[in-house]
Amino acid sequence: MKSFTYERARNPAEAAASVLRKPDAKFIAGGTNLLDLMKLEIETPAHLIDVNGLALDKIEPTAEGGLRIGALVRNTDLAADSRVRRDYAVLSRALLAGASGQLRNKATTAGNLLQRTRCPYFYDTNQPCNKRRPGSGCAAIGGFSRQHAVVGGSEACIATHPSDMAVGMRALDATVETVRPDGATRAIPIAEFHHLPGSTPHVETALSPGELITAVTLPKPVGGTHIYRKVRDRASYAFALVSVAAIVQRDGTGRVALGGVAHKPWRIESADSQLPRGAKAVMAELLSGARPTRENAFKLSLAERTLGAVLTEAKG
Repeated sequence: MKSFTYERARNPAEAAASVLRKPDAKFIAGGTNLLDLMKLEIETPAHLIDVNGLALDKIEPTAEGGLRIGALVRNTDLAADSRVRRDYAVLSRALLAGASGQLRNKATTAGNLLQRTRCPYFYDTNQPCNKRRPGSGCAAIGGFSRQHAVVGGSEACIATHPSDMAVGMRALDATVETVRPDGATRAIPIAEFHHLPGSTPHVETALSPGELITAVTLPKPVGGTHIYRKVRDRASYAFALVSVAAIVQRDGTGRVALGGVAHKPWRIESADSQLPRGAKAVMAELLSGARPTRENAFKLSLAERTLGAVLTEAKG
């Protein structure tokens, strides 16, 4: 690990301004992803700004009837919150499907959204990777691609986003709140927060330089049966081959978001209207334009079968 300097921020705007002021600076909270990347010299920040003291660790009701989740709320606390378990169960279940108990105790809401891909070529500094070194190429294309994206990829990158929590939040239509270095705030719909790779896979989110996540807001509960089903190679501490976050109403309508298939949590709102017709109809629209490799084409049928199992469970 390369040497770096360190400071503790006193307020969100100050933290954002510090990142913009100092070259190669990064925020750090739980550090469950960033520290691993620093040890491998994939991330080499010259300066770390500790945001743990910013009092962004509360879960509070909103005037609209939803919940505002502070950026520093730990995954364990969010999954265990009685309001989340009752009204946003798909989020609680997604969180509990991710990582290990020890990591959930440290990982934060904002950090979970910002975690970087687990593509093995991204982690191998001897391999070309457009995320790690823009313009160097993508070793996954033509390489071992069983875990990679089947939809939304590009000629520059076919990595997937690793978060389970983000898939649940996509199904819930969450909003990401931020503060910029000049103190200005904004709200970013979760649908617009994560970017597809295109020709710039290293640009992973809508955040501008120095912009700090302060909270994630959930809208008023929509009711229904909430299910999160994750298919992986082993029963714990593994990333999804395919995951399905679904909210199904009694009349068969609802929402579906997928994990493990794209560069971002994958949801096409028009596909939701196909839910009463079954999994095949949903996937025909949700995965329209899919471009799987020979090694991960199984994800298309796996996603359909997983959603079919979810819909069967929702019907009791």
